[in-house]
Amino acid sequence: MTLDSIDVAILSILQQDALAKLKDISAKINLSVTPTHDRIKRLEKEGYIKQYAAILDRKKLGLGLVVHCQITLDKQIKNYFSEFEKIISQYPEVTSCSLVSGNFDYYIKLVTKDMETYNRFYQEKLSALTMVAHINSLIVMDEIKESTTLPI
Repeated sequence: MTLDSIDVAILSILQQDALAKLKDISAKINLSVTPTHDRIKRLEKEGYIKQYAAILDRKKLGLGLVVHCQITLDKQIKNYFSEFEKIISQYPEVTSCSLVSGNFDYYIKLVTKDMETYNRFYQEKLSALTMVAHINSLIVMDEIKESTTLPI
């Protein structure tokens, strides 16, 4: 399925406000409520909309430290990749994990309370993984831009 301009407009609105009311969306795109509803359901069914989520203020929740880690595996073999991905996916501190090309294998982002909490995570979880050869930690000093909006 290809997206038309109305589909893109709906997706843009929902990216900004997943709780936007159907009548407000339909007014913005100049379409009645029923066809707008049908389009949203189709976009959900076809996987363009994966889920709806609340974006939380991590600092208000006491999660003051963001760390990006570059992780290199000991060997680039299938078992190591799949085992690492299975384990890292279970850690709630890890908010994203990407397999990358270049000088390291994985790029992860994690959020913790403070440096002490990160150090405990690093020692007890990350460095305890037998397939991990090297971890390079990048401590975020300030977030300049953070967005969940895709450029559609």
